[in-house]
Amino acid sequence: MSQGYEALLSGAAWLDLSARGRILARGRDRARLLHNISSNEVKKMAPGSSCYAFLLSPQGRIQADLHLVCFEDHFLIDTEPDLREKVERQILKYRVADQVELEDVTAQTAAIGVEGPAAESIVLPGGDHSVAPFTVTGQPGYRVYCAAADMAGLVRQLEAAGARPATLEDARIVRIENGKPVYGEDIRETSLPQETQQMHAVSFTKGCYIGQEIVERIRALGQVHRKLERIELEGAEPVAAGTKLTVGGREAEITSSVYSPRLAKAIALAYVRG
Repeated sequence: MSQGYEALLSGAAWLDLSARGRILARGRDRARLLHNISSNEVKKMAPGSSCYAFLLSPQGRIQADLHLVCFEDHFLIDTEPDLREKVERQILKYRVADQVELEDVTAQTAAIGVEGPAAESIVLPGGDHSVAPFTVTGQPGYRVYCAAADMAGLVRQLEAAGARPATLEDARIVRIENGKPVYGEDIRETSLPQETQQMHAVSFTKGCYIGQEIVERIRALGQVHRKLERIELEGAEPVAAGTKLTVGGREAEITSSVYSPRLAKAIALAYVRG
């Protein structure tokens, strides 16, 4: 068991999440546009609030996922490293006459995850950074956004307060143990929101948005044919993505798999047919 993995499980760990994409959305119509093209409630967000949302195709398929943070004069859009350009394209595609400007600030900023059962007890003093309640592992914790030049100093403060460094591989093991999917591995361009079971990304009271008709139709019908679930495998060897097997008499397709030191066996996330 690595120290980082142990810290994520039973203490507090810090993660370098600076490779994630960070885009600022400014302009008077920013809330309206993001509200109209995303699956969650954006118009009612106040400075300091945050949410998780999907960008859907008109057919209801998930094109990207976003973590949104509302500030006084802009939104911060935090997304997977590989989704930066795609998210910008998707937003600009629907901008039309809206007054909205996007700025990719990934290079000049940094993001630090503070995650684990003791994460909430680690409090940074005030400064030129912001905090949002997002985690990559599904453990308690938060995310710190700062200027790239300030990251080393903030990490020293976190370590002085008891946080230990963890790797992205440590985080991947814990997120799969917690059944938390990630876009690109478990959530795909062909996935429907209900299949992912991440319905905290969807508002059913906000009115019209891109892809809403399909999401509502599925809700009315009450089911999808498969859902993303965490499963435990026989033996210690992880299984390759795309592998199909039978779990409890149900057909499953593996999306991500790891060896879990805590469970002493291989586990996976998989789309399991109902």
